[in-house]
Amino acid sequence: MSAIRYATDERITPAQFRDILVRSTLSERRPVDDPACLAGMVEHGNLMVTAWDGDRLVGVSRSVTDFHYACYLSDLAVDRDYQKHGIGRELMRLTQCAGGPKCTIILLAAPAARDYYGHVGFDRHDSAWVLPPGRTL
Repeated sequence: MSAIRYATDERITPAQFRDILVRSTLSERRPVDDPACLAGMVEHGNLMVTAWDGDRLVGVSRSVTDFHYACYLSDLAVDRDYQKHGIGRELMRLTQCAGGPKCTIILLAAPAARDYYGHVGFDRHDSAWVLPPGRTL
């Protein structure tokens, strides 16, 4: 593994996004077989931090934020072959920096990562609620 390069201004394609989701295991919980949805996720995520080994995308942090108060970190994906090298932590650190000094980072942890986020500095929050697609109010 060579030196990892991080970028906040480098756009990725839906195909690259799908590929990193698959290589990270996040594809188990993301619509990787829905190209239109993936394209919308890439187009409308307004904060994308990427990690590169040469020209190979090895990590991504995709967020939706107002850059002042709240940043929802929707996807944190690191290639399985590059995990446990601090890439995910650096992607989150750069996301936090880009969000601004008063911006709170919010995320829903994947089941296998529930304990990870407390280890890196997040506080557990017990009042998150979700409304799944197809369920009406």
